[in-house]
Amino acid sequence: MSNKIRSQSCSLYILLLLPGWSLVYASNEMSAKNDVVISVTSTREDKPLSEVPASVGIINKQNIKETKPAHPSEIMNQIPGVHVNVTGGEGHMTAIRQPTTTKAVYLYLEDGIPTRSTGFFNHNALYEVNIPQSESIEIIKGPGTSLYGSDAIGGVVNVLTAAPPLEKQTSINIEAGNNAWYRLLADTGDSDDDSGYVASLNLTSSDGWRNSTEYDRVSANLRVDNFLDNGASLKTIFSATDVDQQTAGSSRLLRDDYLNNPELNYTPISYRQVQAYRLSTEYEKGSKDNSLSITPYLRHNTMALLPNWSLSYDPVVYETKNNSIGVLLKNRQNLSENNAVLISGVDIDYSPGSYVQHEISTTKVGNVYTDYTVGQIQYDYDVIFSAISPYVHYEQSLSSLTRFTAGARYDFMQYDYDNKLTTVTTGSQRRPADTVVDFSRFSPKLGLTHQLNKNTSAFINYRHAFRAPSNTQLFRQGKAENTVGLKPIKVNSFEIGMRGRTQNKLGYTISLYYMSKTDDILTYKNPDNTRETVNAGETLHKGIEVGLDKALTSAVQLNVAASYAVHTYEDWKPNNSTDYSGNEMESAPRTIINTKLSYRPVVLPALKVEVEWVHLGSYWMDQANTQKYKGHDLANIRARYAINKKSSVYTRIMNVLDEKYATAASYKPAAFGNPEKFEYAPGMPLSVFVGYTKKF
Repeated sequence: MSNKIRSQSCSLYILLLLPGWSLVYASNEMSAKNDVVISVTSTREDKPLSEVPASVGIINKQNIKETKPAHPSEIMNQIPGVHVNVTGGEGHMTAIRQPTTTKAVYLYLEDGIPTRSTGFFNHNALYEVNIPQSESIEIIKGPGTSLYGSDAIGGVVNVLTAAPPLEKQTSINIEAGNNAWYRLLADTGDSDDDSGYVASLNLTSSDGWRNSTEYDRVSANLRVDNFLDNGASLKTIFSATDVDQQTAGSSRLLRDDYLNNPELNYTPISYRQVQAYRLSTEYEKGSKDNSLSITPYLRHNTMALLPNWSLSYDPVVYETKNNSIGVLLKNRQNLSENNAVLISGVDIDYSPGSYVQHEISTTKVGNVYTDYTVGQIQYDYDVIFSAISPYVHYEQSLSSLTRFTAGARYDFMQYDYDNKLTTVTTGSQRRPADTVVDFSRFSPKLGLTHQLNKNTSAFINYRHAFRAPSNTQLFRQGKAENTVGLKPIKVNSFEIGMRGRTQNKLGYTISLYYMSKTDDILTYKNPDNTRETVNAGETLHKGIEVGLDKALTSAVQLNVAASYAVHTYEDWKPNNSTDYSGNEMESAPRTIINTKLSYRPVVLPALKVEVEWVHLGSYWMDQANTQKYKGHDLANIRARYAINKKSSVYTRIMNVLDEKYATAASYKPAAFGNPEKFEYAPGMPLSVFVGYTKKF
């Protein structure tokens, strides 16, 4: 957009920080009726948000159904301080109190259960979850509570499954859009006195707007709730997802092609095939004073991949597999003194897996990779990841208005690595010998909430967290001298915030955070385009997140989510001749703003129109801080019309102004006789989707 609009975006952001516009919002949770907002993620059970000493964003069922997200970014970016980009299909990279990254700094859950084990992290984890048919999404920003361990650094994302309906209900949603986009969402469910069920199906297909970016998805979910005679309950969830896509949606283009031929795809040979299956049963029995929950689970994940991002320096195909068996044990005891609560438990995970990688020889015509042949095997290993993590969480009221929270968690993790090939100690594809690697960490948490008045609460917290290296960081050694010796990331996070609603019905939230990471696991890009994974000295992440919602009139609703953050390399010297200390981290925009203006005419309440403005600020494209991506502004329109109580039609018009923008951008200086490169992953142009929903 124009410089004038960009200037206005900065002015709006400054306004949000002025006194009187303070505090964070839980998406659309805080209604004008002052309803009590409930969070389940902080303690794995219902809890008033006003008693949670952390910044929590909540996206409710109504918002999900009205948004009809085709990609996680379309719904999650409505939370202050959350940015999810698009890497093709439903692939994504996330930025929550971190730069936009593929690093393992987020914990993704489905009904409180990690969708993958720590050892087999996938930054695209949300495409393994059926978000459009979920009940709600909760995001704890920053390190998680003591109930969550490794991975929970930048944030915890918990997708909650839909509960069975109280009576027989079936619905079908059909949708079509540009580039042969088709989607069918169907669900059915029923309940009686003792049980209930809901089954969902998501079939999605698209040709993609860029060349060779086809995408197909099949997701099925089944949830069965049972209520036993002894007062206990069972919640059984089965989730299955199959994704088959050409991953070239994230393929970056040189600047001239980005500007003039964005549909071009340099890597049409790349692909990604994913299968994810999960089964769990939660047994819960409780009374007024205590409750016990036992949740055993099974997981199966496979992924076959030809990565497009490494074709220029490390062309490979690989397949990774992982099975898991685990259990979450939790006991809550209400103590009579000071309204105290003691929660204790232990998480156990046993996850055997494998990794097989072959080198490939590619055929290239100009800048386009047109074909490949599979060559010799480079890695073939089995690895068993196991973890046992006891924790304790304690709360008590210091007064009628103030509540204190303390928690601690001890994680013990182990990788048992079996190299099925020879050991290699030189070259660019080194292989470590058989080994066992252990990690252990004690993580304390402290928090305080205070009710300032009936409608306003404040909180403060300190949280220590850590992240153990993933299996590929440890055992896919590359040219690094010693990846087996990688240390875990350690984090100390401080946060203060407020949330509430003013007398004129302005809902607000604000949080300020300061988070330092030591031994951050970073990738150094060598001048010859090869890369090495190393522990950096220290990185620093600090910022402010603001959200508000306000009914401007009886027909117009305003929602704003804004954040300002700075992410810096405090101490990083990857070699004797390179020092990035003091630089800002690449792919780390300072400003992120999402604004929605919704209109529901009083004379035509069956119609709702929503205009959305998305602003992403500028960021550095390289670690040396020499070139910047200027950022972008996008506009989207959504409209829904209820024909009657059982049927409705809707449309989504994305990127209404057909702005040219990048979902990712990088810069490579001239080296080894190669010219400098400005590379951009082009974002989707103007696209229109229409749909019809029918309930039976």
